[in-house]
Amino acid sequence: MDWKQKLTSRKFWAAIANFVTMLVIAFGGTDQTATQITAIIMAGAGVIAWIVAEGMADAAGAKADVYMAQEQEPPDDME
Repeated sequence: MDWKQKLTSRKFWAAIANFVTMLVIAFGGTDQTATQITAIIMAGAGVIAWIVAEGMADAAGAKADVYMAQEQEPPDDME
């Protein structure tokens, strides 16, 4: 399973938010509470996706720096 892809997927986070919202409602929580929890989950998802994306960009940049230091061309599959 590719966790980087999952953690940056809006569908994944929407499914998590939906599941938690339904649990809140099922256990007697109010619509307002469910809405607030959903907002917190989605805000957290945005932060997590940003962190993962920045980490991937930093790793790609570091890899490119190594190739430049060795005066080699980076491979074609490097993004």
